[in-house]
Parts: sequence; C-alpha cells; structure tokens
Amino acid sequence: MNLNNKRKKKNKKQAPLWMVTYSDMVTLILVFFILLFSMSQIDAEKLKTVTESYQQRVIFDFYPSPVELEQASNIEDNEDEAEQPNDGGLQQDFDMNENRPSEGTDDLQNLLNEVDEFLENEGLSEVITANRTERGVVLVLQEKVVFESARAELLDDAIPFLDKVGTLLEQIPNFVKVEGHTDSLPINTSQFPSNWELSGARASSVVRYFTNEKGLDPIRFNIAGYADTRPVASNDTPENMSKNRRVEIVILEESE
Repeated sequence: MNLNNKRKKKNKKQAPLWMVTYSDMVTLILVFFILLFSMSQIDAEKLKTVTESYQQRVIFDFYPSPVELEQASNIEDNEDEAEQPNDGGLQQDFDMNENRPSEGTDDLQNLLNEVDEFLENEGLSEVITANRTERGVVLVLQEKVVFESARAELLDDAIPFLDKVGTLLEQIPNFVKVEGHTDSLPINTSQFPSNWELSGARASSVVRYFTNEKGLDPIRFNIAGYADTRPVASNDTPENMSKNRRVEIVILEESE
C-alpha cells in the first residue's frame, strides 16, 4: 500500500504531456522572432523623417508624438550630425532666395529696355517689334521686310535692318535662336516641297548673314523652322496671314 501511494504522489508532480509540445512550440516561435529581429535593418534616415513629420503636425501641438525625435536621431548620431548643418544651410539659402528677385528676370528686363532703346534710336520701331517672353527677348521681322513671297533669299532692303540688328547682337554676349514661320497656305516647289523647308531656309538665310557678313560667332546661333504650326493670328484673312509669315530672332538668357 505504501508503494502505491508513493507512485500516485509522484505521478501528480509530473507535467501533462501536452505542456511539453506547447512549450516546444512557444520556444520555436520565440527563436523565429529573434532571428527576424537580428536580420532586420533599421533605416535611420526614414525613421527620423517619419518622426519629424508626425511631430510637425498641428494635432500634436498639445499632444506630443509618443515617438521622441531624440530617440530616432540617436540611432546614428554621427550621420545625423554631419547632415544637419548642410540642411540648415540649404534652408537658409532657400529663405534668402525666396524674397530675392530673380537675377535672370532683371537681366531680361534690362535687355528688353536696351533693345527698345536701340530700335527707337535706329528708326526700326515700325518694322521690328520687340517683346519679352519666358525664353528671352524676341525680335519679330515680318516677311515683307525681309523676303519675297515663297522665297528665302534676303531682300536688298532688308540688309540695312539686319546690319543694325547685327550691331545689336555684337554688343551682347547672349545666345540667339532664329525661327522661321509661315502661314497655312501650302507650298510645293522644287526648292521648297512644303512650308517646313521654306521656314527653315529663311531662318538659315538670316543666320548666314549674321555669321558671314557681320562676323558673329556661329556657336551663338541655332535655327528652327516651324512652318505654320505656331501662328500668332488665325489664318482666316490676308492681314492675319501676313502676321504669321515672319522671322523671330530670340535673344536667349545668357545662362542658356
């Protein structure tokens, strides 16, 4: 009897068999998460950005973010300390430039004033118009001043005008783009199969005169022929069509 009682008491102290399986499963899960954590990498920069964005929200003015910024920055102190002065300098430059007028804008306005004064002094205001766009200062020469209809050879009467424009370009270092434009009437000749060839040839004739006759540096120039794709007026009347037949000399910003 005593031996049986001892065996019963000993059996009561042993854990149930399912507890062994359960403890093994918990241990494996714990090891699994430890491995995941050990292999993971924390991006300090992203964590810092996230915490800063939350702290800058109005909703946290009276209820600060539970994630402290100092904890995020302490992950990689050396990296953050090296980057912080640069960010501050860039922000300071941005604040200063925000209230400062654009130098390019001032240059274009000064250039336009010089061009207007030059055209007025040379008596060209009635045949050449100047206006300012986002690209630069644009001189507009109508077809009747420079070319015969459907031709790309410069008129003799156009030479004095181009000489004075060349003198203007000699006085400034800016790059220049010469653009040819036509109306919507189609053209089909052996020399000009379409308005594309005609507009490009007219722009080339003007640039050729500036470089060959006025001795301007060819590297300053580029040409474009737009045919009738960029009209300034609708092609519904002869007067409007004559406005579209033009050559534009675009004095670009010096930085371009």
